[in-house]
Amino acid sequence: MRHVAGQLHRWAGLLIAGFLFISGLTGAVISWDHELDELLNPHLTDAPAVGQALPALELARAVQARHPQMQVLSVPMAAEPGHTLAFYLEPRLNPASATLYPAPYNQVFVDPVSGVELGKRKWGAAWPISRETLVSFLYQLHYTLHFPHLWGIESWGLWLMGGIAMIWTLDCFVGFYLTLPQRRRRSALVLVALPGQQRASAKSWWQRWKPAWLLRFGAGSTKLNFDLHRALSLWSWILLFIIAFTAFSLNLYREVFFPVMSLVSNVTPSPFDLRKPRTPQQAPPPNLGYADVLAKAVAQAAQRGWREPVGNLSYSPEYGIYTVGFFRPQDEHAGGGVGPRQLYFDGHSGALLGQRQPWQGTAADLFVQAQFPLHSGRILGLPGRILISLMGLIVASLCVTGVLVWWRKRRARAIVLGRVQQSEATTYRQTG
Repeated sequence: MRHVAGQLHRWAGLLIAGFLFISGLTGAVISWDHELDELLNPHLTDAPAVGQALPALELARAVQARHPQMQVLSVPMAAEPGHTLAFYLEPRLNPASATLYPAPYNQVFVDPVSGVELGKRKWGAAWPISRETLVSFLYQLHYTLHFPHLWGIESWGLWLMGGIAMIWTLDCFVGFYLTLPQRRRRSALVLVALPGQQRASAKSWWQRWKPAWLLRFGAGSTKLNFDLHRALSLWSWILLFIIAFTAFSLNLYREVFFPVMSLVSNVTPSPFDLRKPRTPQQAPPPNLGYADVLAKAVAQAAQRGWREPVGNLSYSPEYGIYTVGFFRPQDEHAGGGVGPRQLYFDGHSGALLGQRQPWQGTAADLFVQAQFPLHSGRILGLPGRILISLMGLIVASLCVTGVLVWWRKRRARAIVLGRVQQSEATTYRQTG
């Protein structure tokens, strides 16, 4: 059993090491995506004008008028003091060619006071990499590797990294098993252990497992590298498992995670879970505008006694659904918990489709809500983000130490095999 587990851990580790090394390093960086973006691109994120902010919907209409071939799909309702509003856009369908208009950018930054457009960029662009796109490039690299679209399917990168995460999740248990001390052979005579003997046995078992948690300094680089790989894995095992599992659940949410959750537990589907996404050619324009949805959302929030203001309006053409998020500007990026309250409206009928209440619902609902906040560390606010950055570095180091363990064992076996072959050849010459 242990030999099989060793083989599984070795080949699974070699298969996923390169992918996890990239994800670990990028994950350590993108925990601070908002702060790094502000540091690198103050010309996009800092608003110079001072005074009363203009209505966000008025600014959105101005952006739409300046970019008629694009559709504004996300409207931030307020900005932090001194910051711009970032509107997200996607290309419209060209009726003459039945294809999308060219989309060299998808974000437009506007000064909320003056209404001046300060710049635009392509969020998540794979190439060319510039100061403006670096953070979003790393973000996309983290969970899709910028895998190219093939045969009209955009999800190859998501599926690939989701599969890697599944292997990693299972390998967490295999690796943990390999750190446990091997069982000693028992005598054929089975004796009933007294309580004192049971305590002594448990203490003996722990004494045999204890070295797996420690580092042997001064024993050579090979042993230290092996200890680093094993001890780091043990000390951070719970967090490694959480990150691996949530990576799988986020990347393969519609394909695997939600269907399985629906089979084994009572999970409440969101409006997005109940609809099949459509292509741009199949998606008709909505009958309602942002102003209509805002009025409905404010009325519904008042009925529910929600005190947070509307923080963002967004529309998904693929699903025909408006999403209204309720939060204050300062809580958008680093707030703890599982995210803001949300309401969902049908883009054609205006009907209320559902709501999202943080920390409310069945146990399965809470589990689903926690996936991204756990993966990003934002469930704990700033301390969680610091912890996730540290874990990204640990994941990358485990990949390096694991490959080194395999390489050194492989080289040692090659040396031994070479000596055996040389000895056999010498013996053959002497006896031949």
